[in-house]
Amino acid sequence: MIVIVGVAGVFIFARPDKNDSDRDYRGAFKRHYKIFTPELPEKADFAGERVPLHDLLVRESLDREILAFTFMHSTTQQMFKRAHRYFPIIEPILKKNNIPDDFKFLAIAESNLGNATSPAGAEGVWQFLTSTGREYGLEVNSKIDERYNLIKATEAACKYLQEAHDSFGDWTLAAASYNRGFNGLERAVRNQKVTNYYDLYLNEETARYIYRILAAKEIWEHPTNYGFYMKESDFYPPIKTYTIVVDTTVEDLPEFARERGLTYRILREFNPWIHDYSLPNKSRRTYILTLPEKDAMLVSTYSDRKPSETFFHDTLKINEIN
Repeated sequence: MIVIVGVAGVFIFARPDKNDSDRDYRGAFKRHYKIFTPELPEKADFAGERVPLHDLLVRESLDREILAFTFMHSTTQQMFKRAHRYFPIIEPILKKNNIPDDFKFLAIAESNLGNATSPAGAEGVWQFLTSTGREYGLEVNSKIDERYNLIKATEAACKYLQEAHDSFGDWTLAAASYNRGFNGLERAVRNQKVTNYYDLYLNEETARYIYRILAAKEIWEHPTNYGFYMKESDFYPPIKTYTIVVDTTVEDLPEFARERGLTYRILREFNPWIHDYSLPNKSRRTYILTLPEKDAMLVSTYSDRKPSETFFHDTLKINEIN
């Protein structure tokens, strides 16, 4: 009995071995933490133009961007969330201007559908420089910056892309020129004596550019192949809005918003191209303000959304992950 009590005391009062605890922790990590390499698609195209995936360098370049989109989870999920709100605005403008639908993914490569500012000073979803924005009809000054007007900026991007396609005769080169600049890409094509984007030796940013667009398209169209399982309620829904036409100066935008049951913050959120507390308009230009409908900002308005067939066409089985 004494021996039994003594042995029990050893087990009760002995401190756990730190090495044993560490081994348990490391063992659990090895058993449960798994990373899988996504499989590349067998074929791909951009705007109906075939991607030569039989070329080793092309295949590895696409692989690099697929890996980036797959494992930069927060950025890619943000793409899905924003796209459900903004693609319905962008798609009909592309269609109206005879620009292939795939160019909506160019906006993802540029800004991930956010009003970003680049180190070079390009701004808005379509990342126009000040000079280029003005060249394509956007008003850019200290009070108004239409690079942040998604409708007008998309129209301006369509004008550029159509001109680039007319010159290069190729949608892929037109897209690449959006990043490199028309003159820069034209020089590269002329100096290297090729007419295909995939044959060009380019600066790293432009060399990756088309592959980033392709990766965004591939993961958007086949999300569960890359581990993205999302519900319809996860997305940012389109918000019901109405418009007001303004052709005179508005001296006090906070008061203008208050009279319509809104705040200046909401006015600016829906019209980020306005950069001041007033809307000067000596030339009597026509501006269109977008405002949310009553109760459109309430979360409960969208609480009855159903799961998306796009994201649940496969069944997620927990034991496939374990």
